[in-house]
Amino acid sequence: MALHPLHGLVEQLETQPIIFIGGKGGVGKTTTAAALASYYASQQQKTLIVSTDPAHSLGDVLNVRLNNEKTVISPYLDAIELNPDVIVDEHFAQVERTIKAYANPDMMPKIREHLKLSKSAPGAQEAAMLESMCHHLVEAADAGYEHIIFDTAPTGHTLRLLVLPEMMGAWTDGLLAQQRRQAKLRSVATHLDSHNQKNDKNDVANPFAAKKSDRWEQAVSVLERRKQLFRQAGLLLHDRTQTAIVLVMTADVLPLAETKRAIEQLEDSKLMPAAIVINQLISTTQLDDFWRRRAERQQHLLQDIEQNFTKYPLYPIYLQQTDVRGTDALSVLLSA
Repeated sequence: MALHPLHGLVEQLETQPIIFIGGKGGVGKTTTAAALASYYASQQQKTLIVSTDPAHSLGDVLNVRLNNEKTVISPYLDAIELNPDVIVDEHFAQVERTIKAYANPDMMPKIREHLKLSKSAPGAQEAAMLESMCHHLVEAADAGYEHIIFDTAPTGHTLRLLVLPEMMGAWTDGLLAQQRRQAKLRSVATHLDSHNQKNDKNDVANPFAAKKSDRWEQAVSVLERRKQLFRQAGLLLHDRTQTAIVLVMTADVLPLAETKRAIEQLEDSKLMPAAIVINQLISTTQLDDFWRRRAERQQHLLQDIEQNFTKYPLYPIYLQQTDVRGTDALSVLLSA
């Protein structure tokens, strides 16, 4: 498959509400994501760009200080840099509030200690980040955005985030099943307690008596809402009319190998990439023996790229003489 003019990428993604930009670290994911967001904003299409990469380079590219809250870049462009530490703190604070509603107050010190240790457990940040991303996914349309663009962490993290909604949904189902089993036990215990009280009013109260059934229902309600959130996000991610996954790479051996692995994993998960962007290409018309040889090397690798990714449109971004910074320069980048 031959290379397409870069403006074709903009046209291909024009009707996609959700766009994920992924790839190996250092290949230009953030610049590509910010360029798309800036271009659509310049066309007066309301756009939100969200960075999930802990490197926090989105603010640097946009020349704006960003944080975990929505920042207005222009009338049609908002940006967020999701902070994993802040998200984890908020996530576990919500968990503590939910538990506190029905737990014995004497147990709370131990529970807080357990939650504190859980923050550093493997997968804690990813789970909290996923939930935050799912909220942004589901809420973006209601907020009037025509595009929500995710500038994601390197490939491995992106792939896990994309398949996590199903895993988290299954985990939540397990918790709900456990809650229902406990509810049945409480129902039986309540019946026994009522019977025993008729026979001996001096007996110690049954510890399983449903004194806080309404609070348990609140906990179940939280889990149900969470399950619904993951379900909605999962449906959006697998809907190719809603979500496009764009992989960014450079014409080098390691990015080629990682992109091949990423596509295999995405296809196994029924998440087909929409396009591949090959960044930092050098035009063969550039002078100087070093650059000419570098360009010839890239052209050789381009043949491998085209042979490996025949099912996908390929879009080149040629190396710029200066850093691409700010929305104007980013928007112009995609008009070539």
